[in-house]
Amino acid sequence: MSETALKPIGAFSWNELMTTDVDAAKAYYGDLFGWGMQKFEPGEMEYTMATLGGQEIAGIMAIPKEAADMPPSWGAYVTVADVDALLPRATTLGGKVIVPPHDIPDVGRFAVIQDPQGAMLSIISYKK
Repeated sequence: MSETALKPIGAFSWNELMTTDVDAAKAYYGDLFGWGMQKFEPGEMEYTMATLGGQEIAGIMAIPKEAADMPPSWGAYVTVADVDALLPRATTLGGKVIVPPHDIPDVGRFAVIQDPQGAMLSIISYKK
């Protein structure tokens, strides 16, 4: 994810698929778009980096236990300067914190918010 850390504050920087069948998703998107798949283990979970032309372009992972009722879906991340500092502003503007801040080892810190209309978005601060 080194290239994503270079995205400016406020820019979409990462896309991630959470799915019930990681192997099927890897086969489907690999065949459909010619993506390579590279295993990445940032901690206790298994994660796959989708690559194109040698660049990491997206992530694929199993739906976590705490979100077991959600359908498979793609999510987007927007780069912010400080995840924790932005959350009070998000809630003041009518949003909700759906997933509180979590650290991703060697990557940064993220949270998931919901806007006043119900759309979900992940925000992330990358390690320098």
